[in-house]
Amino acid sequence: MAATEKRTFSLPSEHAAFIDRLVNSGAYASGSEVVRAGLRALQKHDAVIERWLREEVAPTYDEMKAHPERMIPADQVITELRAYHAAKRGENV
Repeated sequence: MAATEKRTFSLPSEHAAFIDRLVNSGAYASGSEVVRAGLRALQKHDAVIERWLREEVAPTYDEMKAHPERMIPADQVITELRAYHAAKRGENV
């Protein structure tokens, strides 16, 4: 295991109880293990969002800035979506 640092945190009662339930169930050996697992999950989540922003959102934004003529105004999209869904339900718009 990597070097560790001791930290002290205050948690709401429901979070403390959740940690206790996980430890008491045998899923984790200690509260520290629960917190480490939670931090690993948060790191993974943040990495996924960062990758999505970098690889999908930023290039799409750059493409739209380079070719604004390809953009569709939001009100037009909303109108078309409403008409599409109304047609699927058999309604008149």
